[in-house]
Amino acid sequence: MNGPMPGQKISLPGVKHVIAIASGKGGVGKSTVAANLALALHMHGQRVGLMDADIYGPSVPLMFNLGVVDQTKVPFPIEQYGLKLMSMGFLLDPNQAVIWRGPKVAQAVGSFLAQVPWGELDFLVIDLPPGTGDAQLTLSQQAPLTGAVIVTQPAEVSLIDARKGVRMFQEVRVPILGIVENMSYLTMPDGNRLSPFGSGGGKKLANEIGVPLLGELPIDPQVSACGDSGEPIVRKLPDHPVSKSYVDLANTIMNEMAKRPTDGGLPQVQL
Repeated sequence: MNGPMPGQKISLPGVKHVIAIASGKGGVGKSTVAANLALALHMHGQRVGLMDADIYGPSVPLMFNLGVVDQTKVPFPIEQYGLKLMSMGFLLDPNQAVIWRGPKVAQAVGSFLAQVPWGELDFLVIDLPPGTGDAQLTLSQQAPLTGAVIVTQPAEVSLIDARKGVRMFQEVRVPILGIVENMSYLTMPDGNRLSPFGSGGGKKLANEIGVPLLGELPIDPQVSACGDSGEPIVRKLPDHPVSKSYVDLANTIMNEMAKRPTDGGLPQVQL
């Protein structure tokens, strides 16, 4: 797949909102957030696509019970659980390492946007790889992003890296829609909450940059178990408290979008 020329803006006229889900570091559950948020938006009646922009470590195939696809028989994007999906994992065997330099990674990410016929969507959710590398820069500069959602944990060590992600989006003039604090708390059998990674980090970061704290998502072993089984928790266990937290998060994002223009003209924030 050949992507657009460097610096060339990509037009997605049928897509109302393009939202990047980002984090400054790995291990904060960003891909899980992206997958479950996409499904929660679909549960609200939205037309949703999910693009896996992690070329080196795609996770969408595993979480959606899919594998390598014969493009001559099944056209992209792949449809599963009501979502339109695209991932490098549909093109390469999961045991095959992607040994590419930055320009080729950027080209692949651009091609996912420019050449995949996404059609009419209310939301295209893009799961970015962690960090601030070529894939993130390509999308920030070429995609018609409505904005970015930053995923972090409550701990200060996660906030340090999350701030780097915020700065990257600010430098390329992509608005930050808000902060999602993942693994925020653990509900004990007696109903009390524990905060194994600390508390208040997401709210602290949101206050620093003047954006909303969009949600605080709890820890639960069912989240990873469902994702590993190929059916994210929002779909497999829709009445689970974690699923309800994602449905609330989706509703919050929809309400935020209702206040804003659809052309990406969102206010900038300063850090």
